[in-house]
Amino acid sequence: MIPRQLTDHIRKVAQQMPVLSITGPRQSGKTTLCRALFPDYLYANLEHPETRAFALEDPRGFLAQRQGGMVIDEAQYAPDLFSYVQAMVDETGRNGEFVLSGSQNFLFMERISQSLVGRVAIFHLLPFGLQELRETPFLPERPFQFVLQGGYPRLYDQRVALDVFFPAYVQTYVERDLRQLINVSDLQQFQLFVRLCAGRIGQLFNQSALASEIGISQPTVKRWLSLLETSFVAFTLPPYYRNFNKRLTKTPKLYFFDTGLACYLLGIRDEAELMTHYARGALFENFVVVELMKQAYHQGKRPHAYFWRDKTGKEIDLILDEGSSMYPFEIKSGQTLQPHFFDHLRYFQSLAGVAAEHSTLIYAGDQNQQRSYARVMSWDQIERPA
Repeated sequence: MIPRQLTDHIRKVAQQMPVLSITGPRQSGKTTLCRALFPDYLYANLEHPETRAFALEDPRGFLAQRQGGMVIDEAQYAPDLFSYVQAMVDETGRNGEFVLSGSQNFLFMERISQSLVGRVAIFHLLPFGLQELRETPFLPERPFQFVLQGGYPRLYDQRVALDVFFPAYVQTYVERDLRQLINVSDLQQFQLFVRLCAGRIGQLFNQSALASEIGISQPTVKRWLSLLETSFVAFTLPPYYRNFNKRLTKTPKLYFFDTGLACYLLGIRDEAELMTHYARGALFENFVVVELMKQAYHQGKRPHAYFWRDKTGKEIDLILDEGSSMYPFEIKSGQTLQPHFFDHLRYFQSLAGVAAEHSTLIYAGDQNQQRSYARVMSWDQIERPA
């Protein structure tokens, strides 16, 4: 098993909170992590029909099976359990007693907010990030190799081929699980929606244009996007609203949680094809944005991430707001440093008063430097600000 960054933080919090919840995309490694962290806990997977029936029909008896702690996987399938868990942890007063995991975040978080507020610590486990692969033999040698493959664990520790993993993933997760969350009357339209979203990575999310292209209403686009977000398929990056006396874009940008899945949806099957694809730069940008967000999530933190763009087209790809400090990032898919790579960072520094040591250029090359305008960071050395 490849160690996960989230491990130490979960162990620490398990000493302080009675219930732990671990959410994330299907196949992100939640079950493996839970079993490794809590090997002596009773494990129950509610995707199994018999186990689910037991939990639904006799929740008290189901929970009484445990001798110590209990891991309940895909807990959202038995919503009444959450109230019984609440009563039991209030009675025992023990920390780390229950671990609840789920991949359907909408249903999962709804139940938690109804029953377990103040009793639960929430963690998000995303697919592997580069920091988790650096000390393993699985670290990709090239940036676009990682963009194409993405970070789902089975692609690494079990060496599953891309053309085997992703078709099965889309079939079982995007088509089956997402349809359970909303009444998608026309599956073909929904599949088209997901693929068109992949083609809009790194772009402003224009609901009207997408609705017109598919032939659906804007409320439907909004509802389906929310579904992708709560299911850890895609997310929107909000704009940074501070004005700086300029007219700013107020529309969010769209990204995927995993670039490997996005490449598959775009029909990109190998690295050579990716290198000449129109979405090459956007996919590299997506990879960097998600890598920085993973590092926050896997440290138990919530990333405060934004982008900035004014009406003249000047843009900062990513801004991390750490409260007292702002950290702008410019992302370039080129492998050779060019002077113009720094133009927007220099402009933003003059506008926002951001120090050069807080500014970073991340690119697809292999050099790490400190320039007068920004720190230069290679694709395989991406790190959040300390």
